Amino acid sequence: MEGFINILSLSLLLILSLAQGGLTNPNCAKFHQDNKDSSTLQVIYVDSPCSPLKQQNAHSLSWVDSVLQMQNKDTNRLQFLASLVAGRSFVPIASGRQILQTPTYIVKAKIGTPPQTLLVALDNSNDFSWFPCGGCVGCSSNVLSYDKSTTFSNVSCERASCSLVPRRDCDAATCTFNLTYGGSSVGGTLSSETLTLATDPIPEFLFGCVKKISGSNTPSQGLLALGRGLLSFISQSESLYKSTFSYCLPSYKSPNFSGTLRLGPNGQPQRIKTTPLLRNPRRSSFYYVNLVGVKVGKRIVDIPAGAFSFNSNTGAGTIIDSGTVFTRLVEPAYTAVRNEFRRRMGRNTTVTSLGGFDTCYTVPITIPTITLMFAGMNVTLPQDNFLIKSSSSSTTCLAMAASPADPVNSVLNVIASWQQQNHRILFDVPNSRVGVARETCS
Repeated sequence: MEGFINILSLSLLLILSLAQGGLTNPNCAKFHQDNKDSSTLQVIYVDSPCSPLKQQNAHSLSWVDSVLQMQNKDTNRLQFLASLVAGRSFVPIASGRQILQTPTYIVKAKIGTPPQTLLVALDNSNDFSWFPCGGCVGCSSNVLSYDKSTTFSNVSCERASCSLVPRRDCDAATCTFNLTYGGSSVGGTLSSETLTLATDPIPEFLFGCVKKISGSNTPSQGLLALGRGLLSFISQSESLYKSTFSYCLPSYKSPNFSGTLRLGPNGQPQRIKTTPLLRNPRRSSFYYVNLVGVKVGKRIVDIPAGAFSFNSNTGAGTIIDSGTVFTRLVEPAYTAVRNEFRRRMGRNTTVTSLGGFDTCYTVPITIPTITLMFAGMNVTLPQDNFLIKSSSSSTTCLAMAASPADPVNSVLNVIASWQQQNHRILFDVPNSRVGVARETCS
């Protein structure tokens, strides 16, 4: 996506239990215990000493190097969000053809009979789940050995579900797909298998059984789609979980603390502030909400009229997305918020930039909160949710940016995972509401 301001993307992950590497840390013990709650999963930061992926990426980068190395990932995420319009052929101005982009969290899933475990990435703006299968060219060593499962089957082209697969084709009467994923391509067959999260089995779950990946920009063990489309996990498990789920994402700074993914209406918070959940038929995967204003400290920012308006014809509005890391506001809104932030910091303070962040300081930040104002609900964010602080210097940056200038995403506001950390985010589709409550995920 040309012209987009690159932003740091810090990878976090969502897992139920951990690899042997974490066993040397006594704080990791609880993550190796089986979860007795059938609809609750734990969350942990990807660079935690308890994380199995930490063991695969043992070298550490400085804070600045991490910014410079990883700043392109949110650019790719915005390409993915734009492609959801192009892939559905609803909005003619979109040009992207991607439908997959690296999400930020993964969950432990058991697939097949007997069950095989994969750590699959979560994405609440995607409708199509896929996992790497045995014999896959270009995949990691962690794959689904479907030939060892008694419940696996491929889906024929004649089945109605094949028509729901994006970029589908037929190969010897089997429904196939070939999708682009950033600079990578993902191909395989539409298949059916038993999927279990925690202890709840979902028989005949439809997913993409990946047979070939070209490129390296893909979740290594697959993707679990939590979007609103007919092929998503939420839709396929509707009879079990009633299209209701919530999550609490841990802080990226918490090396040993887990958050949770809760599935179904049972166990969800009863006292929680909510805002109406909107639906856009042209971007039907997304969880749209009505953002109406922003406060910096106690002052409501003067934002141009229409900056946050919902419009189903253009895709304009505000979404809550788990795969994007840093919140983006449409350019007029972001500029107003940034300028008020700078004004509150004082004219005599020096403003610097780092990567895609254009409002950075080497003095203490004096602004205590930023409040996102939704219809019927205000969410007041502490500094940890709107600042990114250097661990090796005194540099601190405002962890937001303007939406890219392309025709599709220039009208889209994205409330991203950095701003969601340590909050319980409830998606209650039957009652058309989204809830937010402060919760420490530790």
